[in-house]
Amino acid sequence: MSNGEKPRSSSYFHFFAGLSSGMLSAVLLQPADLLKTRVQQSHQNTLLATIKSIASGPNPVRTFWRGTLPSTLRTGCGSALYFSGLNALRQRVARASLVARARAGGAGGVDGGSQSSHSSTLPRLSNTANLATGAVARTWAGFLMMPITVIKVRYESNLYAYTSLYGASKNIFMREGLRGFFAGFGATAVRDAPYAGLYVLFYEQSKKRLSKLATRIEESSPNISTGPTTNANVKLSSSTAAGINFLSGLVAAGLGTTITNPFDAIKTRLQLMPGKYGNMVQAAKMMLRDEGFASLFDGLGIRIARKAMSSALAWTVYEELVRRAEGRWRDALEKEEEKC
Repeated sequence: MSNGEKPRSSSYFHFFAGLSSGMLSAVLLQPADLLKTRVQQSHQNTLLATIKSIASGPNPVRTFWRGTLPSTLRTGCGSALYFSGLNALRQRVARASLVARARAGGAGGVDGGSQSSHSSTLPRLSNTANLATGAVARTWAGFLMMPITVIKVRYESNLYAYTSLYGASKNIFMREGLRGFFAGFGATAVRDAPYAGLYVLFYEQSKKRLSKLATRIEESSPNISTGPTTNANVKLSSSTAAGINFLSGLVAAGLGTTITNPFDAIKTRLQLMPGKYGNMVQAAKMMLRDEGFASLFDGLGIRIARKAMSSALAWTVYEELVRRAEGRWRDALEKEEEKC
């Protein structure tokens, strides 16, 4: 590493960081996920009425967190698969870009610029690469986690009286076979692929712009001992980088969620009532015919709030874990080189 190459964490660490961030966001935000599911299960259900119904019933706290176990398994493991897969894809694309630029006699960076004045610890790619890697990683993780996703959604609704993961799995298998565990996958994939791609695209663009803004602010605040700073030596603090990542996560999730909400609403109906709705196209036609266009945006408000907080929290925790780990490894490497 003495040639100046930046040390990179292993895929195992990205898996662990994704698992930790996903589990944390799942537990904290489970009530929002449950409310979103119940609002989407019928166009007649409103958010306020659903909250009042749960609050006035027995064990409201327990009811709000119903489905936490399958949700934690799904979000934790899904985030682990997603982040580790996304990191592997982005690293591969970044290396391919560097090789292509080297052969063309171009600059050595993926997108040029200094990494020190950017809040991200991850490779910076083109807009197309961000869109594609996000979509592929999310679709693959979503397919692997689909069985637990179906169980989670049914747990959260009030249409099923599941009391355990085993009981839920047994019931689905006996009534619907293996196919039941993948109910709504088409709508899920159509929702997740563009959402994840758009999320990574908006997230990286937002970080880029906010990092430039933070850098300009740092430049305009001269240090007493060293005088005015320049763009070449400005390095964003850990707290500033975390704030930029969190705000970027909120923006990206809000935009991506709004665009893809119709597929989420269709997915929920298919997973709760597969016998009634059949497939994605049939479900969309029935919802539009019986309940109108607004039914495709049921739960949008709560989904934006939940997705924005969940994605911002998960990505901020994930990037901060990676940043701190790679910082320690870098410091240890520099000490070893000094001894030599």
